[in-house]
Amino acid sequence: MGFDIRLPIGMMFTVFGLLVTGYGAATRGDEMYEVHSLGININLYWGVIMIAFGAVMLLLARRGAAALRSAIVHSDDHDAAKQATGDRKAH
Repeated sequence: MGFDIRLPIGMMFTVFGLLVTGYGAATRGDEMYEVHSLGININLYWGVIMIAFGAVMLLLARRGAAALRSAIVHSDDHDAAKQATGDRKAH
C-alpha cells in the first residue's frame, strides 16, 4: 500500500499549470483575449490555479508518506516492546 495517487496527480497538475501559465504570460495583451474572453487572460489565471492545486496535492502526498513512515516505525517499536515484555514474562 505504498502508492499514493496524490503524487502523480500533483505532478501532472503542476506541470500542466506551468505550461498554461507560461502560455498565458507569453500571450499577455494579445487580441484573442479581447475577442474571446472579455479581456481576461484566462490561461494565466487558470495556470496559476492549476499550479496551486498541484502544489497542494504534492504537499498532501508528502504528508501522507511521512505519516505512513511514522506509523511503520511506531508499529515496529510497539512490536519490539511487546516482544521484550513477553520474553521477560517467560523467565
